[in-house]
Amino acid sequence: MTHSASYSDNWEFADWKGFQKVLFRLQKRIFKAIREGDKAKAKSLQKLVLSSYAARMLAIRQVTQLNTGKKTAGIDGKKSLTFKERFQLEKTLKQNTKTWKHQGLREIPIPKKDGNKRILKIPTIADRAWQCLLKYALEPAHEATFHANSYGFRPGRSTHDAQKMLFLKLKSNSNGINKRILEIDIAKCFDRINHKAILDRVIAPDYIIGGLRRCLKSGVDPKFPEQGTPQGGVCSPLLANIALNGIEKIGEWLERPSRSPISKCLRYADDMVFILKPEDSAEQILDKVEEFLAERGMEVSQKKTKVTASTDGFDFLGWHFYVQKKNGKFRSIPSEDNFKAFRQKVKHIVNNSNYGAETKVSKLAPVVRGWRNYHKYCKMDGSRFSLWYINQKAFKVFLKQKTVSCYKAEKMIRNAFPNVSYSENKFVNVKGEKSPFDGDINYWAKRNSKYYDGATAKTLRKQNHSCGHCGLKFLNGEKVELHHIDDNHNNWDNSNLLAIHRSCHHYVHMGKGRKDQRYSGAQCDESRTLRSN
Repeated sequence: MTHSASYSDNWEFADWKGFQKVLFRLQKRIFKAIREGDKAKAKSLQKLVLSSYAARMLAIRQVTQLNTGKKTAGIDGKKSLTFKERFQLEKTLKQNTKTWKHQGLREIPIPKKDGNKRILKIPTIADRAWQCLLKYALEPAHEATFHANSYGFRPGRSTHDAQKMLFLKLKSNSNGINKRILEIDIAKCFDRINHKAILDRVIAPDYIIGGLRRCLKSGVDPKFPEQGTPQGGVCSPLLANIALNGIEKIGEWLERPSRSPISKCLRYADDMVFILKPEDSAEQILDKVEEFLAERGMEVSQKKTKVTASTDGFDFLGWHFYVQKKNGKFRSIPSEDNFKAFRQKVKHIVNNSNYGAETKVSKLAPVVRGWRNYHKYCKMDGSRFSLWYINQKAFKVFLKQKTVSCYKAEKMIRNAFPNVSYSENKFVNVKGEKSPFDGDINYWAKRNSKYYDGATAKTLRKQNHSCGHCGLKFLNGEKVELHHIDDNHNNWDNSNLLAIHRSCHHYVHMGKGRKDQRYSGAQCDESRTLRSN
């Protein structure tokens, strides 16, 4: 075995299951300590996370293997790390966690809908690993303090939770037909957050706050030296949530003394709406919001902030929400901008002359399935959202290829535009202030499994919502993938499928290059028996 192969073996066969258990146990204790008001204990536990070998290894794995942007280079030009470099980075993190100094950030301009550009600032892989390690320590502490109506960039919460909450507030039983919506947009939120406003609210030991200060300084605009958190950083969304936490309490009202206050606000990161009753004053709430943001160095965008009647409808998170005037029923459909962007993606693939029909099918299917899954709790009937016209266009384009018959083109259309069942407003939103760090493993494993359907959903139920490779529950938001035990991707028999973590899937195929690690039905049954014992 070569020296490089030994590093890959050491990485592949590291005790990832044990690492996750160690980290989760510490995070759960941090969450509990903050809920009980013991900040001193929480800070001591955060120090344990930062000095933990398990946390360092998991942070490096997260940024080099699991994150979507893992191949994006920083200012040093590195797009990936070898197995040897990953172990070297672990030693560097161990030695310099308390005194970590950030390198510069690589700037990538991203066009916006209004024609302007926002700057995505990408740290190096090493800096991303340090930020991820920091996030492991900070996130459980602040999850214990975040408001229940905050849904953006939080574990266990999604846009569908916000969608369902809007349904509950605007449905006919809630008199939604008479309500108004105050849409609020923060001008350049990530670029204008005051550093002091973040650091004063962070629950962490002093040396972590010092490291965060250096992290924030590395990506500042020279015109605003004390403002901004770089978009593209691993912990930037968490820091924005820390700064904005509490805005949901503006306009809260108490229905009954024995119950928690009811919030008028729904927030997803820096996007938010306030649901107003006829007697509520939009001006007063807006004034309080402006005062709240001014303390944090931000301001409301006057162009995009407006009050809308529920019957006129409003756009939020890629959906258009409205209440029907005739019967007061709540409706949600894909927004015009969202549908237009989707059509452009499909049109680009269908009309691309560099692709054959088979290639177009393979590229269309994930785009269509992803769009339909996102809108599966909307009103999706009718020819427009059934994509009938787009299907017909693609069908005609496929037929232009000489090797494609009419029958084959019809089959291709079915594969390129997979059906996804929809059930309007049937999503079950997260319970109150629950968090993945509260220790209720069964609740979160079952909940995370509901994001999948078809063969994946059946396999997850069969495996009791546990990974078929490592045995851990699907808790941390990592994507679930189906592994074909006999390596035949055309064999979709239930006994041939195993639901496993994306990282576990990678390790399974990595190991097959060096030794036979094929699964058998008996091995799967044996592993489940061992886990149950």
